Amino acid sequence: MKKLIIWLVLVFTLVLVFWLGQRSGARIVNDKTLANSLIVRQIAELASLEVQGTATIKRSNLANDGSWTDNMRKMFAENTIWVTVPYTAKFGVNVDEKNFTVAVGEKEVLVALPATQLLSYELRLDQMETANKKGWFMFSDDETYTDVQKKLYTTSRQEIEQNSAYREQSKEKIRKIIAQYYAPFNLTIKVKFGDEAPQALPLN
Repeated sequence: MKKLIIWLVLVFTLVLVFWLGQRSGARIVNDKTLANSLIVRQIAELASLEVQGTATIKRSNLANDGSWTDNMRKMFAENTIWVTVPYTAKFGVNVDEKNFTVAVGEKEVLVALPATQLLSYELRLDQMETANKKGWFMFSDDETYTDVQKKLYTTSRQEIEQNSAYREQSKEKIRKIIAQYYAPFNLTIKVKFGDEAPQALPLN
């Protein structure tokens, strides 16, 4: 009887140790998964927002004021150019070790990211459309088109870069993908961009 009790105690002890080990191991795995900043960083980098549109510019040496000199210029020396080019822009976060953290608490995870920004901007010059109106004494000039293209790139990029709606859409896309990653853990997940206040994510 004494041996039986000893065996039962031993078996119980082994089961308890195994159960605690399993639970501890699972917790370690979960903690590592929660704090896996590399995965979250890659998610944030890959979740860029692509925007496509058309950039247009017009350059003319006319004042269009109805004056006699302007009418003469229109007849003999007008140089008006229209250029239209499709563009592709990408918004997202430029992540590095200094501006990105994942802080894991008991019931909360805080992901801190840099502010969203324009990551790339490209004019598809192979699809460029042009038109021009010239006076009798004006001739085609390739350098003029080159100057207009440069001006178009600078002005259109600046307009896109200042578009707050695209930056907000980019943030929302990143939030949704991070929420999907953390959904199985049933924790409060917060994401902050730059100096903004953290925002809790719905995990439904």
